[in-house]
Amino acid sequence: MFTGIIETTGIVSSISSEGSNKTFHISSSLASQLRVDQSLSHDGVCLTVESVTAEQYEVTAIAETLSKTCLSHWKPGISVNLERCLQMNGRLDGHIVQGHVDTTARCTDRQNLGGSWVFRFEFPGSFRNLIIEKGSIAVNGVSLTCFDVTDNEFSVAIIPYTFENTNIRDLVPDSFVNIEFDLIGKYVERMMGK
Repeated sequence: MFTGIIETTGIVSSISSEGSNKTFHISSSLASQLRVDQSLSHDGVCLTVESVTAEQYEVTAIAETLSKTCLSHWKPGISVNLERCLQMNGRLDGHIVQGHVDTTARCTDRQNLGGSWVFRFEFPGSFRNLIIEKGSIAVNGVSLTCFDVTDNEFSVAIIPYTFENTNIRDLVPDSFVNIEFDLIGKYVERMMGK
């Protein structure tokens, strides 16, 4: 479990493939604090740390993960949002994020409002029941509040701290992001559907 409050970013230094899997070698200041078998959110995708050095670590994504996330489009040099798993002995900032991406969304607009930014995203309409006005959403693992919600679009406002400390700053129209809808909304939809 995660909170959607990004600790830092990492850089994909190289990618290797074996069968349908991709192993990502990531350089980050967090590397020295990680351990093998630890869960770590990468742009909202929960991956298991497989090896660690002082400056770099490795994680592998299987075909299922690659097919449902933006990880299949990662290239060496890109910036990745990182968050270690939630500790249950502290405050819960953000919202509960599982690290289980539901779908991807396409950035359709980016506006600089002179102190904040607004991004608009288009997502598959089949997920429309999982998003509400002023509800929580994770975009590349970042806990955000959505507004101007339609059946297949929503907007988020970004404060300077989030813009400067996550890879949201790199998004431009036609960029794709990982989306995780609110966990509670998923359970409510399931119960209402019965």
